[in-house]
Amino acid sequence: MKRIIIYLGILACLTLQLHAQKSRPMTFMDIMRMNRVTSGTISPDAQWFLYTFSVPDWEKEKSFTDIWLVKASEGYTSAKQMTYTEDKNETSVRWATDSRTFYFLSDRDAASGGSTKQVYRMRIDGGEAQQITDHKDGVASFDLSRDGQWLAYMAGKDDAKYLWVLPGDSLKTAQPRRVSSRKVPITWWSFSHDSRSLYYTTPDSVETLAAKGKKQKFTADIRNQLTAPRHLWTADIVSLQERRLTEDNSYSVEAVRLSPDNEWLAFRGIRNERFARTITEQNNHGDLYLLEISSGDIEQLTDNDEISEGLPSFSPDGSLIAFSAPNDFTYFRDHKLYVRDVDDEGEPFRKLGDDVDHDVRTGFWSDDGTTIYFNEGIGATRQLFSIDVKNGTVRQVTNAQGSVSVSYDQDYGTYLITFSSPTEPQDNYTTKDITTIAQKSDWIRLTDSNPHVKEMALGTTEVVRWTSTDGVPVEGILVKPIGYEKGSRYPLIVQIHGGPAGASILNFNVSYGYYPHVFAAAGYACLLPNYRGSSNYGETFRTQIVKDYFRQGYEDIMAGVDHLIEAGIVDSTRMGAMGWSAGGHWSNWILTHTDRFKAISSGAGTMNWISMYAQSDVQRNRAEYFGGLPYNNAEHYWDVSPLKYIKNAKTPTMIHVVEGDPRVPSPQSQELHMALRQLGVPTEFIVYPGKSHGITQPRNRLFKMVSEFRWMDKWLNGREDWLDWNQLLQTVKDTDADPEKKK
Repeated sequence: MKRIIIYLGILACLTLQLHAQKSRPMTFMDIMRMNRVTSGTISPDAQWFLYTFSVPDWEKEKSFTDIWLVKASEGYTSAKQMTYTEDKNETSVRWATDSRTFYFLSDRDAASGGSTKQVYRMRIDGGEAQQITDHKDGVASFDLSRDGQWLAYMAGKDDAKYLWVLPGDSLKTAQPRRVSSRKVPITWWSFSHDSRSLYYTTPDSVETLAAKGKKQKFTADIRNQLTAPRHLWTADIVSLQERRLTEDNSYSVEAVRLSPDNEWLAFRGIRNERFARTITEQNNHGDLYLLEISSGDIEQLTDNDEISEGLPSFSPDGSLIAFSAPNDFTYFRDHKLYVRDVDDEGEPFRKLGDDVDHDVRTGFWSDDGTTIYFNEGIGATRQLFSIDVKNGTVRQVTNAQGSVSVSYDQDYGTYLITFSSPTEPQDNYTTKDITTIAQKSDWIRLTDSNPHVKEMALGTTEVVRWTSTDGVPVEGILVKPIGYEKGSRYPLIVQIHGGPAGASILNFNVSYGYYPHVFAAAGYACLLPNYRGSSNYGETFRTQIVKDYFRQGYEDIMAGVDHLIEAGIVDSTRMGAMGWSAGGHWSNWILTHTDRFKAISSGAGTMNWISMYAQSDVQRNRAEYFGGLPYNNAEHYWDVSPLKYIKNAKTPTMIHVVEGDPRVPSPQSQELHMALRQLGVPTEFIVYPGKSHGITQPRNRLFKMVSEFRWMDKWLNGREDWLDWNQLLQTVKDTDADPEKKK
């Protein structure tokens, strides 16, 4: 027996060694090649799952999407590819009511280089896809009525889109019938629940005097011009009779929700005031409205100047209406739930969830209307919660060590779950009913989007907790280096999340912005701290940086670093910090307040909050964080600006920014770069093309990662140069020649 035990022990060791040999470290190209399930839908009979699967093509710098089918009872092992278009895309999958046929959009028959999409139909048992529409300008969107009798689609030029319908029983032979008659863009549309009508929103007109001026080649751009109000319309599918439902030109209809009983419409009305908002803050200047379809009467539900309420949700029987809004309708507070009977016009809403220290929002209702379920971050995870509509009791439903998000199809009674963990990229699951959703072991896995991850050696990921300088518990994510040995000290990279009202959680942290497993493969430890100002830890924790923006968050981060040093994990002489957006803000503050780090990478970080206020596309939250407008409180804005302390900067700093970034404009990064040059601090400044807050081009994303990683390696480990162009170009060359890149 003793010999057998020894033999089994040797066999186990050999097995572990063999497994280790098969594992390989994650590379930058692994990040660039991550596949994505872009959408998914369970069939009406709950037997099948259709999803669109996006695979990146490095050579063309695009991702291409095909449709896959899974037998729900068998899970991802039964996955079958349904479409094969090498350089085209299939999107917007919709099931027919028979659960044997599905519809989708595709540009498969567009001319070379074109992107015109049409609607196609296909059976799950195979065969060629049938083209249903043939609109010269292509189809922008489509849907099927709930009774399966109609297919509707939106098509036309950008400034003149129309709604069209086809009868479901004769799609191939019937001529499309145009439902909307006016030559204006349609901004939103939907079938009614009874399948008899279409609802849609359009502006009153599209032609303006300024537009006419541009046609005459006047190119001056007058900012904040008024646009025509958007109104809500309905049209009968059979008679094609149209009717306008809103008349008040003081607001535009922005979003709409229909009640299941087809008796009510709820919508958000955004004020038509020239200087009332920036594009990103328009919801803060809107209110909620309730329209009774039979009478046309409209009730204004809210009257709040500076908060954004969630779009209302109706109970399954249409008797209740609920929406989320900041607590006591006060800007910047956690969201709570507000509920009342739909027909209680003028009556106050009951507030639910006031006794829990996190957001409570609408998600989906139980079939009997007694419970609302919602997804919410809690600590370093994301979970499903429920709230009792009668007594307001909130309960955490799931407790997975990762990120859980659940949706429910009220029409067909099917649940779709997305889940990610530190070792599992995001994939789709389903379960029988809400009683089995708490146990991950009861889920059926529907997709396996990145099976190659199982071949990779990943850094061990865990939640780490410490006490900050003011005695408050703080936590974050620690990714240990591959092959970590207790008692050995490792270089540290602090990766600071954006927001700042966000959080690093136990999901598969892989992107061009944060890639701890690549660092782990090179022998680094990574700390992703959830500093003061982060969400998921309660309202007080999130708002404690209001009027004191950097100080305590900085102390939290540094206390976390010290905790890892004291634990014997980190080499205090080899530390770097990096982040994007708010992560870049904090990186700049670290740069100007300590010389303990050997290297910093600042992505889209601010330097001067006074100039940043007007440069950025958001202002209201800045005023909240810094105690008012900069014109009334300039001294405080300057006190929390990293530029004020720039003479303290000694750490070599790499700077990244997108040239036309609207959120943190590039002049902020230019100010940092010029100051470091004048002070003689080693610095590199990389500007990416575009007009977005993030880097959009795949090759530039790769460049950002490689240059940033080498910058850290140079200053923490003595590497000679921060960027080896020959090595980078060879990486691209090897990738372009890889026969596996399209699989």
